[in-house]
Amino acid sequence: MIVVTSVEAQSRFGELIDRAQREPIEITRRGTVAYVVSEHDLRELGDLRKRREEAVQWYASYRRTTSASPEAAA
Repeated sequence: MIVVTSVEAQSRFGELIDRAQREPIEITRRGTVAYVVSEHDLRELGDLRKRREEAVQWYASYRRTTSASPEAAA
């Protein structure tokens, strides 16, 4: 991952957009403040978030049904 300051990012924005198609870019200003990522990477992150939320919901439903069943109490 490439790390650049916010000043560098402003002056090299076009280059950073092209470079972000290959790898994420970290923008710093007294610490990390942002990342520039490709659309593909952002969609992939969104898909992972959606799958994680679905797994959490499934597990919560599973826990409710198993804790409510008489066999689970025995």
